[in-house]
Amino acid sequence: MPLRQVVSILWFFCAAWLPAAPVGKDAGKPSPVPVNQLLVAGNACGPAALINAFRFGNSDWQRALDAAVADNDKQCILRVIREIGMRPSKHIPGCSRWSRKGVSVADLRDMADEMTTGRFLPRLYDEVFFLNPRESPENLLFRVYQRLSKSISKGLPPVLSLRRYALRVQSSGPPQWTLIDAHFVTLTAIHGKPARDTRGFAVDYIDPWGGKFCQGNIRIPYQPFLSDASGNPSCLEAVFPKTSVGVKMVRKGEKSFIAVSAAIGRW
Repeated sequence: MPLRQVVSILWFFCAAWLPAAPVGKDAGKPSPVPVNQLLVAGNACGPAALINAFRFGNSDWQRALDAAVADNDKQCILRVIREIGMRPSKHIPGCSRWSRKGVSVADLRDMADEMTTGRFLPRLYDEVFFLNPRESPENLLFRVYQRLSKSISKGLPPVLSLRRYALRVQSSGPPQWTLIDAHFVTLTAIHGKPARDTRGFAVDYIDPWGGKFCQGNIRIPYQPFLSDASGNPSCLEAVFPKTSVGVKMVRKGEKSFIAVSAAIGRW
């Protein structure tokens, strides 16, 4: 048998035994130990989610963790809070970036940029994920997908801002959608791509509350939550069964949902 034919046969059998590539877009090799915000406090989700983004990013983004070198995860979170989070906010005059209420998306983005400064890394972006003028829910879904998948393709898992709203009775007037709690998580993978006949896409993420790997879906809500003048839902819904985000604050009989309100990443 000619040598070329033998090599071809061997390559066929080797290729047949290669493991299949994982479905979706992954942002680097995952670490087996996500950061757990509860090592510090219940309001440390922002710093913890940011640390997880860099830890689970590629080798370039992992250099940002040089700004928070510590003996353990608790000290790592505390260092980010004390040395970077307690600096004055550029967006809320007279306040520090991190407080008992947590941290805003804009301030967390500033914290991320300071951790990357001097390490030959690009600046990050933050973006609000509510309907723009003349934007349809379908276009919003594609915009969110494009931003998140682009950050993952650039090696940085994006940090998602989640908000739980409840349809709450007011002292006067009809019930209104009321913000009752907020949370940050780190998106590590996207599975599939939204098509014109689909309402969302599946994701893997890290919830810093307990430091656990989770799965869920980001979709156009089936009900018009926070509807605009045309009756369309003004944001996407995070169907994250393992993430509570203020579920204990929902009153009996109230409707509630988790909104994908914003993200921080590289796009």
